[in-house]
Amino acid sequence: MFITKVSFMSKKRVLLTGGSRGIGKAIYEELKNEFDVVCPSRDELDLSSLESIHNYFQVEPKFDVLINNAGINIIKEIEDILDEDIEKMNTVNLVAPLKLIQYCVKNMKQNRFGKILNISSIWGIKSKEKRTLYSATKFGLIGYTKALSQELGEYNILVNAICPGFTATELTMNSLSQEELKNIQKQIPLQRLATPQEIAKSVKFLVSDDNTYITGQTLIVDGGFSS
Repeated sequence: MFITKVSFMSKKRVLLTGGSRGIGKAIYEELKNEFDVVCPSRDELDLSSLESIHNYFQVEPKFDVLINNAGINIIKEIEDILDEDIEKMNTVNLVAPLKLIQYCVKNMKQNRFGKILNISSIWGIKSKEKRTLYSATKFGLIGYTKALSQELGEYNILVNAICPGFTATELTMNSLSQEELKNIQKQIPLQRLATPQEIAKSVKFLVSDDNTYITGQTLIVDGGFSS
């Protein structure tokens, strides 16, 4: 029987980015009782700074699970996209997750155990106007997922992605008018937005001990929107 070095730990250690609000906060609440969840503040881990990422792992080098949840969204028409927009989006949404994986994977390889979960988006499966930068980064996370599942499988490191659909976070609900909300709901077969808790439960399954064989997959949690 295959036994990992971390099998006897009472709680596996999770690095969760963007855990202070929205889906990230729901993930933290869902995992906190069964995992040792670390949610660094921006002062502790600034994803727009490679130096900050390097310094963080000098203090916090070992995690069993990585959840790349943090991200930003700049919505602009193509002619309005600035050089600094490109740099910021790529750094936070693509470069930072890759660097976190690089730092976390060393310990995972040593333990011959790990879970990496990249939070992409339905806009990483399909797209729409003014989402050029955002979709590019979210498609990219799915590319990471597929490539790394191949590379890291021999170490018993499972790599997956989740694509949330429209989700009733505080930010979403405050930014949509009632008319806009009704129009969105009409496009969703289930006729409603997801709750952050529904996304978090999907995350929990993929990083839990219940998942021992799913890797390289992209789970779309969107109420049927992309079907």
